[in-house]
Amino acid sequence: MVSSVRYDVNLSILFTELDVLQRPAAAKAAGFYAVEYWWPFSVPVPSDQEVEAFVRAVEDAGVRLVGLNFFAGALPAGERGVLSDPARASEFADNLDVAVGIGDRLGCRAFNALYGNRVHGLEPSEQDDVATESLIRAAQATARIGGRVLIEPVSGVPDYPLKKAADALRVIDRVHEEGGVDNLRLLFDIYHLTVNGDDPDAVIERHAQQIGHVQIADAPGRNEPGTGDIDFDRCFGKLDAAGYTGYVGLEYKPSGASADGFDWLER
Repeated sequence: MVSSVRYDVNLSILFTELDVLQRPAAAKAAGFYAVEYWWPFSVPVPSDQEVEAFVRAVEDAGVRLVGLNFFAGALPAGERGVLSDPARASEFADNLDVAVGIGDRLGCRAFNALYGNRVHGLEPSEQDDVATESLIRAAQATARIGGRVLIEPVSGVPDYPLKKAADALRVIDRVHEEGGVDNLRLLFDIYHLTVNGDDPDAVIERHAQQIGHVQIADAPGRNEPGTGDIDFDRCFGKLDAAGYTGYVGLEYKPSGASADGFDWLER
């Protein structure tokens, strides 16, 4: 692997054998100084006590939170965001201040806004209009702390409409144009793009300046690098040459126990 890469560990998919609040310390013990999470609560607006416990767990572990998802519904049930659903966009709006408040306290400036699955019976254009309004609000909320909103193509969910980088970039352009904002960026997940038949190298070459965060897992399988066919050294070299200096999030399912899932870094 390219030695200059800065890795963070996604604690919603790694160290899941531990309680959510125990994972930051486990990540630090494994040698990581930065972490990211999907939304770590079951509701868009958790109690003050729950928020305090989460913030304290990250602070006490001595790690930095570098990525956080906005509330995206029930991910295990197949939901992938609520911001484009007219019946649920208010949940996303309610979540904004909580998520940005956590980010402000912990130094996180990257917030992933999952677009949401298509709702059967609704015109896609109606959902897109709602999504644009939601994302403008998110852009304005994160801008207050110098943050950015990430838009992610996702694989494995047929009803999720953003599958390739071009799909996400069209959303970004639309929100920037209609909202007068400029802080949406592409979440460049090499696994999802590869599985969906996109060309990560071409995305880097054409859109490197629009990449706001990088995540990795190998394909096929979504396990750690070295278990599939992706040439990460090539991708990282291209990102480095293009001037990317952000973190690379480890968002894979370990093929073994989490504590033993980082041997590939030494290789």
